[in-house]
Amino acid sequence: MTVTTRFAPAPTGRLHVGNIRTALHNWLWARKNGGRFILRLDDTDAERSTVENAEAIVADLAWLGLAPDETFRQSDRFDRYDAALERLLSAGRVYPAYETAQELDLKRKVLLGRGKPPVYDRAALSLTADHVAKLEAEGRRPHWRFKLDHDAAIEWHDLIRGPQQFDPALLSDPVIRREDGRWLYMLPSTVDDIEMGVTHVVRGEDHVTNTALQIQMFEALGAAPPAFAHEALLVGSEGKLSKRLGSLGVEAMREAGIEPAALVSKLARIGTSLPVEPVTTIAPLIESFDFASFGRAPARFDMEELAALNARIVHQLDHGAVKDRIPPGMGEEAWAVIRPNLQRLAEAADWWHIVEGPVTHRAAEDDRAFLALAAEIAGGIDWSEAPWKALTGALKQRSGRSGKALFLPLRQALTGRDSGPEMAPLLALIGKEQSVARLRAAAA
Repeated sequence: MTVTTRFAPAPTGRLHVGNIRTALHNWLWARKNGGRFILRLDDTDAERSTVENAEAIVADLAWLGLAPDETFRQSDRFDRYDAALERLLSAGRVYPAYETAQELDLKRKVLLGRGKPPVYDRAALSLTADHVAKLEAEGRRPHWRFKLDHDAAIEWHDLIRGPQQFDPALLSDPVIRREDGRWLYMLPSTVDDIEMGVTHVVRGEDHVTNTALQIQMFEALGAAPPAFAHEALLVGSEGKLSKRLGSLGVEAMREAGIEPAALVSKLARIGTSLPVEPVTTIAPLIESFDFASFGRAPARFDMEELAALNARIVHQLDHGAVKDRIPPGMGEEAWAVIRPNLQRLAEAADWWHIVEGPVTHRAAEDDRAFLALAAEIAGGIDWSEAPWKALTGALKQRSGRSGKALFLPLRQALTGRDSGPEMAPLLALIGKEQSVARLRAAAA
């Protein structure tokens, strides 16, 4: 058996952190087992699904390094769903129902008012042929429901939640097709999972009830259900389900300067017993991925923690991995000097500006004579080896300054900033000519 997972977003919007996490976990499980990872675009809602969103999903997965082995669109498979509906209809597992949305809502409210679960009463099964003819003469068209088997409990062993059991009599027969012919999620997903050989379905715990319903659909279509793993949902840092998470997508992450490796490192392990670590290659995440490590508590997603993790990732990136994304001329030596000061890769351009200039700093009056002396010394020292040590050593001896009074005015004059990379390697990058000029300008 080839382990096969799938990620099935609807192309009605961009990916956000919740479904990125789902995609990642499906991809990791497939890769760990030498299997297949399928991207299935659930685009049955023609009004809301767009080509642009579908292309963006593919691009976002590529940016994250989660390329699928195969891609399918449900809109290409309507004939498969029609055939499955006919099979279930012949087997007595599907039936038409004619209630309007308003009538169904009223039924639910009445049941809730009586303290009962809002389970559909199967009134459609009692309609006579004359009654159906009358309803259709009024212009009503049926929606279609899957008829649950009430004779036995629905059970499965969830890879994260453990043993699960549902009483089908307490569940409504799910609507699988609307009166206008549009497919709902349940049946097409089941048909696709069967025909695509999906062995593991990894998704959020908000789908647990859907799984109970779909298990009977698998069985009604003569197929064994796949294994299921329902993971706890993400929550915001404030401890409640955060509406902001829905807007945190790949596009927002890029704008925030988040590296794909940081997002993958974070989402691979939050909600598990494994530590979140700055991983620049995905191999250790594949090797350590295990459903047994997942907890039942909601997984907390915090942007500040992600930003800190991102900085740790950036500090590990070698020059070859970033050379096409940093300013031209920033070689390996310069990257090694500037890298430890970056939170985001985009900041490299700001620090490179310090090296290339121009840098303007007007020193305080008390420091001007000191900086004029520094310019004089800088022009006369040997720059072939340790110029910062030579400059500060001579300045300390001739000016009598030490500590902050010695080092801060020099940094400010040479970089225009109060803090930053270590001055010893940075001064070598700036070079003699520019260093002397900046010291003189600051002393003027």
